[in-house]
Amino acid sequence: MNIAVVGTGYVGLVTVGCLAKLGHKVTGIDNDKDKIAKLKQGKIPIFEPGLDKLIKAGTRSGKVSFTDRIEEGIKSAKVIFICVNTPPRPDGSADLSYVENVCRAIAASMTDYKLIVSKSTVPVRTGEKIKQIITLYNRSKVPFDVASNPEFLREGSAVQDFLKPDRIVLGVENKRAEKTLLELYKKIRGTRLIANIATAELIKHASNSFLAMKVSYINMISRLCEKVGADVDMIADGMGFDPRIGRAFLNTGPGYGGFCLPKDVEAFARIGEDSGCNFNLLKAVKEINEQQKLSIVQKIEDALRVLKGKTIGVLGLAFKPNTDDIRFSPSLDIIAELIRRGAKVRAYDPKAMEKVKNSGAPFLHSLQLCDNVSETARNTHGLVLLTDWPEFRRLNIKGLKRLMATPVFIDARNMFEPERFTRHGFVYRSVGRK
Repeated sequence: MNIAVVGTGYVGLVTVGCLAKLGHKVTGIDNDKDKIAKLKQGKIPIFEPGLDKLIKAGTRSGKVSFTDRIEEGIKSAKVIFICVNTPPRPDGSADLSYVENVCRAIAASMTDYKLIVSKSTVPVRTGEKIKQIITLYNRSKVPFDVASNPEFLREGSAVQDFLKPDRIVLGVENKRAEKTLLELYKKIRGTRLIANIATAELIKHASNSFLAMKVSYINMISRLCEKVGADVDMIADGMGFDPRIGRAFLNTGPGYGGFCLPKDVEAFARIGEDSGCNFNLLKAVKEINEQQKLSIVQKIEDALRVLKGKTIGVLGLAFKPNTDDIRFSPSLDIIAELIRRGAKVRAYDPKAMEKVKNSGAPFLHSLQLCDNVSETARNTHGLVLLTDWPEFRRLNIKGLKRLMATPVFIDARNMFEPERFTRHGFVYRSVGRK
C-alpha cells in the first residue's frame, strides 16, 4: 500500500520506518527543508533505539522516501497519516493550527480517493473539524474518508511498541475506512478495537491522563513515606501485585515529563472544562507533579544546608532514558530552580546534550554542559541523578567521592540501594525511603 506520513517528528518517523518494515511504500513529508535534506542523506534528527536502522533499510530498498512538497508526497498515497505537532496553548488547550494547515494542503492536492488518518494526539471532535476543512477546500469534490488511529508509543521503545502493540485503536466512520486500516495493519498481531472517531480520540487522552495520575499518586505517597518512615518502593510493589492496579507507572521520581503526559493532562482538563465537566482531578495531578519537582530541589537544599554558591552536578537531562527528548523534562525545571536559588550547575546526559544546547532555555548561559560523569562530578558539593540511564548504574562510587568537594548524592530515581553510597561515606538521599 502507498502511504504518506505528514510530519517527521518522533511519531512521524517511527510511523514511516515501521510501515516500511511491514512492506508498505511510505513517503515522509515535512515543510522543514533542512530536516528533509538530512533525512535524504540518512541523518536521523532524533534518537530512538532501532529507528535509524529501519529508516536506512527502507531508504535502501526504495520503501522509504522523503519530500518537503505535500502535493508530491500524497500524489500516489491511498492513506495519509497526519503526525504533526499539537502544542499546548497558554490556556492548556491544543493548538491545532498545524493540523488545519496540513488539511488545507491535502484538500488542495488530492486528485483521487484518500483516507486521511489523524495519528497526532488531538482533542475529541477533531475528526469532525478535519472533515469540515477538507470538504471546504476540496474544490474538485474528490472522495475521501477521515479516521483516527491514535499512537501509544513510548519514547525509548517506540519501534517495538509500533510493531508489537498491546492494542490498535481504529476510529472510523464507515466500512471502507475500516477495511483499509485493517489491511494496512494485517501483519501486526494484537487486539483491534474498532470505534467511532470521537471514541478513538478520547481513548488516547484518557489513557495518558490516567498514567499521569498514577505517577502523581505514587509521588504523593512518597512524601508521606518520608514523613512516617515508610518505603515507597515496597508500597508500589505491594500495590502492583494487585492485578486491578498493576506495577507500571508506580515508580516515584522527580515527576512525569516528555511531550505526551504534561500536554495531554492539560488538554484533557480543558476538554472537560469546555464540555461542562468537572475535571479537577486532573488539575490536582498537574499540581502534584509541579510540587514534586520543587520537593527534589528542597531535598538537595536540605542535604547541603545552603544552595547559594554551591556547585551541583546533574546526571540526566532527557525526561526518561533511551531518548534525547527534553520537552517538559523535570530535569530542566529543577536546574532552573537550582540556578534561581544561587547554585552553580553542571550537567551530563548520554544522548540529550545537543537538544539542550539548541533548546534556547533561558538558563543556558548559567549551565555548564559536561562530556561525561567524571567531569560533571569534579569539585561539586552534590550530585543529583534525575534520569535513570542504564549507564549510571555503573557509577564508580569511590571515584566519585575522590572527585567531589563534598560526598552528597541525591538519587531522585531510587536507582540505588542506600547502602551502596553510605558505606563509602556519602550523604545519600532518595525519594520516599529512609
